[in-house]
Amino acid sequence: MARIDQFFVRMVQLGASDLHMSSEKVPMFRLHGDMVPVAGCDAIPEAGLRELLWEITPERNRKEFDSDCDTDFAYEIPGQARFRCNYFMDRTGMGAVFRLIPEEVLTVDQLGLPKVVRDLCYLSKGLVLVTGPTGSGKSTTLAAMIDLINKTRSDHIITIEDPVEFVHKQHRCLVNQREVGRHTQSFKRALRAALREDPDIVLVGEMRDLETIEIAIETAETGHLVFGTLHTTTAPSTVDRIIDQFPADRQDQIRTMLSSSLKGVVSQTLCKKQPKGRVAALEILLVTSAVSAQIREGKTYQIQNAMQTGGRHGMRLLNDSLAEFVSQGLVDPGEAYIKAIDKLGIQQKFEQMGVRFDTASLGTAEQPAMSPAPAAAAPAQHPNPPAPLPGAPPAATRSTMHDAPGSSTPPPPAAPTRQPAEADPFEAFKHRRGR
Repeated sequence: MARIDQFFVRMVQLGASDLHMSSEKVPMFRLHGDMVPVAGCDAIPEAGLRELLWEITPERNRKEFDSDCDTDFAYEIPGQARFRCNYFMDRTGMGAVFRLIPEEVLTVDQLGLPKVVRDLCYLSKGLVLVTGPTGSGKSTTLAAMIDLINKTRSDHIITIEDPVEFVHKQHRCLVNQREVGRHTQSFKRALRAALREDPDIVLVGEMRDLETIEIAIETAETGHLVFGTLHTTTAPSTVDRIIDQFPADRQDQIRTMLSSSLKGVVSQTLCKKQPKGRVAALEILLVTSAVSAQIREGKTYQIQNAMQTGGRHGMRLLNDSLAEFVSQGLVDPGEAYIKAIDKLGIQQKFEQMGVRFDTASLGTAEQPAMSPAPAAAAPAQHPNPPAPLPGAPPAATRSTMHDAPGSSTPPPPAAPTRQPAEADPFEAFKHRRGR
């Protein structure tokens, strides 16, 4: 067992989504959306962190890191989970971020995806995009959609990823998962080759460049169902982003191709859920005949109006989802306001709902507490370690977060006391910092 596995076991126990490790800093978990220090762990020096990371790094990725100063790969603890690993260099030395990928693919029911999104999985051809900022759960949503296809259709699925994240077992479909850098040189090369591999459904992990986007659109036009991702925050901006990738003299042609091949866009953002956890707010665009005409004629600025009036088709804006979560008590109004793209629009919805909200209150948010410490506070020692490792992780014991009521395990440290509200958010910020 690699020494860093103790961190990963803690991640699974706590339900953390990410582990951040930087030279000369205390490792941190992202827990329910907040960055919290790993309890009982000291700052790790650069040499110690490099030794810790190298233990799980494939030789190919060591060479890539030495030449490019960053690399990506997947790591698995059998029976626990998989992890998407990214190494990088910054001013203090080597660093890494690990994203937890559950061993079992979450289903569309577990994610609570609406029927209109599930219906996209039953298309025979076309382009379906899941978009959002980094860390918004795009891979999880796509994996759930592929899982639904795998269990309900009898088709051939090819996924092209960097790296392979969720592993799909074969149910009714034949699933081939290819990893960029290991099984193919690039997304565009694998996507072009997929046309000769008799696919029904193709998943493109990232549509990074013009050529990959163009081949994806062509693949969708030739009778295949293509799923892809983009780092856009709204459905209308996704259409503009695709078109703007191309030279001006080709944009009319791409508009025509996109108007017939694009079937749907699901833009999502993760919100902190009350009292803990996170929930995805969705913006959904379905390409009806009216939306198709707007794309073809270059009137993408009218798409938002079509979404506002397309509720009967299942379309919705991000503010609609955020307002629904606030009304259900799932999301705090301040969190909804922060995640909204249209700030004025969400404030107007709050007024219509009778929700009292003042932007000045955003300056008095509580600071997250440290992650709960395990029952054994002393750091675990690796058998016969070459040298004492500062910041070695504590023993992988059950976290107090999951202890049964009445357990003798001490409770986690209390969160900092909330400071009184102040009219000026900047003054509140200075007050919290003790200035």
